[in-house]
Amino acid sequence: MSNFKTSLLTPDGAIFEGDTVSLNVPGSNGDFQVLHNHAALMSTLDIGIAKIKTTDNKVQEYALSGGFVEVNQNVVTVLAEAAEDASHIDVERAKASKERAEERLRTAATDRVRAEASLKRALNRLKLAGAL
Repeated sequence: MSNFKTSLLTPDGAIFEGDTVSLNVPGSNGDFQVLHNHAALMSTLDIGIAKIKTTDNKVQEYALSGGFVEVNQNVVTVLAEAAEDASHIDVERAKASKERAEERLRTAATDRVRAEASLKRALNRLKLAGAL
């Protein structure tokens, strides 16, 4: 099977760089998959899970907190606001974040958009960590 170069970058640095067989990402208009010779595109990313299948057929998953993806001539660059693999997720911290967001949503004077995004990020991290 043909492969392509993928980079998953955050403001803190590279999370993944290597040859991949497929990439699934949470696009703002729905999840989509990138394969070898995919048409060029740029898209915004939503909060969700990115799945990278490497050339040795291993799947690596990352909790993304939004960002952008560019696909061009078998080179894919994911610029994520934040990305964590399951082994780096602090489950207790994610649970506390979920509880804070739920509490803010119960309060009428809160910024609902920010609280809902915070809740979505916490649930995404807990899902990837297997704690939901």
